[in-house]
Amino acid sequence: MTVVWDWNGTLLDDVAVCLAVMNDMLRRRGRTPLTLERYREIFTFPVRDYYGPAGLDLDAEPFEALAVEYMAGYREASRACGLVPGALETLSVLDAMGAAQMLASASRLDDLQRQLAEQGLTGRFAAVLGMGDDLGGGKAGLAAAYLTEKGIDAGDVWFVGDTLHDLEVARSIGCRCVLLSSGHQSRRRLVFSGAAVLEDIRQLPGWLAANRDA
Repeated sequence: MTVVWDWNGTLLDDVAVCLAVMNDMLRRRGRTPLTLERYREIFTFPVRDYYGPAGLDLDAEPFEALAVEYMAGYREASRACGLVPGALETLSVLDAMGAAQMLASASRLDDLQRQLAEQGLTGRFAAVLGMGDDLGGGKAGLAAAYLTEKGIDAGDVWFVGDTLHDLEVARSIGCRCVLLSSGHQSRRRLVFSGAAVLEDIRQLPGWLAANRDA
């Protein structure tokens, strides 16, 4: 069994930081800040599609410039983030179950590697896949290419994430998926998709063991 982890909001507990950085940008423009509930209802990938509903005017300011501003704030603020409660425990339990574990993220690869180092997780995963820019695009191609290169059967792979994008990625390459409702999108949105949804990361090993051969 191979487990492909999303990073932001799934293992890294950065929802509050992402909300704060966006709200700082909105306040500087005289716009109404987002509540956590509103944020989790509108956040999506690609993130370009989230900026407009959040209150940023993409006709007045190029998305690329807004993305650079956002990431400058996020890089500094995210240094205060820790891991989601139970993350380390869950990684260890999956190791004991014999699962191969890797990361696939829409974050820029050098940012991802820096954050892993800050959390003491350098070298912890069989592979770390990240993007080449700050634009928050899709990661399906990265994951698909890696699995193909390594000859890993997609039917033996579980994607674990916190957004509908993780479900889309899993479906696009024929993998199974479990979503956690503790991250960047609301439980309502995740459940509506028909995906398996867990409330706590610590539930994951037991759930995978029960559904491994389903």
